[in-house]
Amino acid sequence: MWKSQTYGQLSLKDIPDKLKAFYDRNAVYGEPMELAIGTDSQNHASGTKIVTVISMICRGHGGIFFYETELRELIKAVKQKLETETYISLETAGALLDEMDNDTYRMLIDNCPLSIHIDAGNAPHGKTRDLIQALTGWVHAMGYDCEVKPDSFTASTIADRLSK
Repeated sequence: MWKSQTYGQLSLKDIPDKLKAFYDRNAVYGEPMELAIGTDSQNHASGTKIVTVISMICRGHGGIFFYETELRELIKAVKQKLETETYISLETAGALLDEMDNDTYRMLIDNCPLSIHIDAGNAPHGKTRDLIQALTGWVHAMGYDCEVKPDSFTASTIADRLSK
């Protein structure tokens, strides 16, 4: 079950109409809009909490987001966590695009290319730096654009806050 601070609980099938309504309301501004999916996870005593976010922003005019939370067995290794997060984001992107595979959403998809946001960064001594090339290569091979920190706000900001 997906959640939204605006719309409450909804299924993935409900999200495309909400994205289209946001797109239609904000297209008049002529500003770029971004559709992104990102996942982040945090370890807790009960396991690893994983939060996946679908976000859409219109620069200078706000945005909306939807999120799904799940609890899995503890994932300790950073590499395994990032691979799991990226896999979930890719799986979600495929499912969302399947739901939007009709003329109703053509304008939105054509003007808001979907990007995968990965919670990895290039900090010189960071734990995730060495994983970026493999993860971004995987996302590109699946046909999506992708962002890493500091530009991966859907994963590194929204999902991060919700996973804590």
